[in-house]
Amino acid sequence: MRILLIEDDTVLGAAVRDQIAADGQSVDWVTRLDAAEDAVKSTSYDLILLDLMLPDGRGIGFLKALRARGDVTPVIILTALDQVSDRIEGLNAGADDYLVKPFDLAELSARIGSVARRYTGNPNPIITHGSLDIDLSSRSIHRDGKPVQLTAREWALFETFLSRPGQLLSKAQLEEKLYAFDSEVESNTIEVHVSRLRKKLGSAVIETERGMGYRLGKP
Repeated sequence: MRILLIEDDTVLGAAVRDQIAADGQSVDWVTRLDAAEDAVKSTSYDLILLDLMLPDGRGIGFLKALRARGDVTPVIILTALDQVSDRIEGLNAGADDYLVKPFDLAELSARIGSVARRYTGNPNPIITHGSLDIDLSSRSIHRDGKPVQLTAREWALFETFLSRPGQLLSKAQLEEKLYAFDSEVESNTIEVHVSRLRKKLGSAVIETERGMGYRLGKP
């Protein structure tokens, strides 16, 4: 997933950024609402992590404006405001989840996965695809009953295909999902990851449409 983190606390922001990166996801981190507005106008995000108290305003206003213009990107609020009234305001403004600081980074990862699954239309973390048994919550895969180890980046790429079954994804689209603004991406990075996935999960797991892109293979 491509995630936008809006957080002005540099220590917490760095910890969240590193956690998301360790999960194999791409994250763009901004510390102000004006930068967040610029980011959502130029990039399609799969999920937004939103602090409520920022140097140039309240995150609630950003969230309400996002929803008012029809943007349905999932939003998880990360805030020190822990009153019930604050939670109600956030959820009524259109947030999908609300996490009070301080929080456990592993719990954040779990909540990100849960919200993302709901938006793909399948909240069930267990998926069977041909000979593959996939547990999205534990990020584990078995092929013909045997465990398969994927790197964080390989998992993120495969999860992108799983969330869009049958959809042709271009190389540029895949790079956008996997890498942040300031990441340097080798020209053959996607090809290398696809090749490794095929070796681990089966040659037919990802189909290539030459010159167009890749899609999840049929079960």
